[in-house]
Amino acid sequence: MATRPKHEAKSAPPSDTRGKIVDALMTLAAERRFEDISITDISKAAGVTLADFRDAFPSKGAVLAGFSRRIDRAVLEQETGELADESPRERLFDVLMKRLEAMAPYRDGIREAAAWVRRTPAAALAMNQVAMNSMRFMVEAAGVEAEGAAGAVKLQGLALAWARVLQVWLDDDEPGLSKTMAELDRVLTRGERAAAGVDRLSALMSPFAGLAQAAFEAGRKARRGGSRAAARKDDHGGEEATTV
Repeated sequence: MATRPKHEAKSAPPSDTRGKIVDALMTLAAERRFEDISITDISKAAGVTLADFRDAFPSKGAVLAGFSRRIDRAVLEQETGELADESPRERLFDVLMKRLEAMAPYRDGIREAAAWVRRTPAAALAMNQVAMNSMRFMVEAAGVEAEGAAGAVKLQGLALAWARVLQVWLDDDEPGLSKTMAELDRVLTRGERAAAGVDRLSALMSPFAGLAQAAFEAGRKARRGGSRAAARKDDHGGEEATTV
């Protein structure tokens, strides 16, 4: 089971324009309000031109999405073979603790970015999708099923739960991150129960979904047959008109 993060921040290689921009934004976000950071500020801090920034990202929010992908990669690159004997819930717990470990060097910047998202509804909507995409890969790394319509519901629930865990983590100064681990354990327990309910509902609804699909196909065939009959009638009428 993961404990307090120990990883140090890894700066981007000199040739990695996107990485340098991500580093610059997270550094600036640790120093000032997110709204006060301009694209020009980020470009100067990253040592790149505005043209380079534009080629790499369309906006500050997109840079945050790039940061999320960096964390995704840091987690996905780690070996997960030691989790094979654990339950799905325990595997997901460990994977998400690894995610917090990868995020630890950027904690101050994340605190301000999270506050900006809460202050900005449009950003909250966009970052929710980013979080869902990240959670999709976290559950894959944990070997947890999250496909189909039921899977989308589970991912959304996990993304919302993860936001609550982050808020606890940002204020958790205990050496073993006990508050964070307790909150993660709590939301995963609740999520496990909710997911079971989603699976049961999906199983109950599947026969109705089949009936709806069959009705749709029958209606489409009927409309197609009606269109063909109308076309034949029009053709017949046209032939009569030309003989008068």
